[in-house]
Amino acid sequence: MEKNRQSYIYAGLAILFWSTVPTAFKISLGELDILTMLTIAVLTSTLVLFIIIISSNKINLLKKSTPKGLLGSAILGFINPFVYYIVLLSAYQLLPAQVAQPLNMIWPIILVFLSVPILKQKIERKSFVALFISFIGVYIISSQGTPFKPVHSNIAGVFLATGSSIFWAVYFILNIKDNRDEAVKLFLNFMFGSGYLIVAMIITGKWQIEPGFKGVAAAVYIGIFEMGISFLFWLKALQMASTTDKVSNLVYFAPFLSLIFVHFILHESVYYTTPVGLLLIIAGILIQNRKTSRR
Repeated sequence: MEKNRQSYIYAGLAILFWSTVPTAFKISLGELDILTMLTIAVLTSTLVLFIIIISSNKINLLKKSTPKGLLGSAILGFINPFVYYIVLLSAYQLLPAQVAQPLNMIWPIILVFLSVPILKQKIERKSFVALFISFIGVYIISSQGTPFKPVHSNIAGVFLATGSSIFWAVYFILNIKDNRDEAVKLFLNFMFGSGYLIVAMIITGKWQIEPGFKGVAAAVYIGIFEMGISFLFWLKALQMASTTDKVSNLVYFAPFLSLIFVHFILHESVYYTTPVGLLLIIAGILIQNRKTSRR
């Protein structure tokens, strides 16, 4: 029972940190361009993950990396953090935080449909129901308080936010097929991602930018908590849980909790359509998860 209680504590910490990330994204993007912010965040995360590997006595696993494993990390690192976060942060530049974050949450539904060509799985009828319900939620959220006048929303931002879920779903599938240690995989992915970002910074000449303190602090915070230490907390929560299903479902509290930070820190007025749309997206995901669990 003690381990189970600790599991909920670790899960709660991870969810708390993840719920602050949309606010941190907007604060950082208020002072930094996307490449600068992302490079700072990913370099910070890479350092944090390396410290986690050392403290977990997994340095030998890192040394045993094979050319095939490194190639896999090079590919995965290009998808995430490089492409995925550039697309997602572009959405955050165009949309309110309360809109961009939940639109990205449809990735578990997208995952099922991508599993057909990649994992050769079959789609059941409930998947289409789940997709339909979730996309109604996407429509409602993107209306930003005016569901009968959708032109109010930034269409490009909506496509970027929902499109980012495709990159995350692809990353998730490829990551599942990789049997290496999770911490080692993530560190190598982010190490390669850091390399891509540094090259992009050099090509675009972003090194000359003098960022503000708040923007840099927020980017470092994102690197530690969105991409780094929260991953360790979440893994510990799943490892200690008596049943992972109950702990996994707690993650759906994060987008609702993030609305509190968005409202009181960013001073965004929360549209009534945001929680309504979120409920529909989560309902679709839960329908899909129930189907998968039965299979």
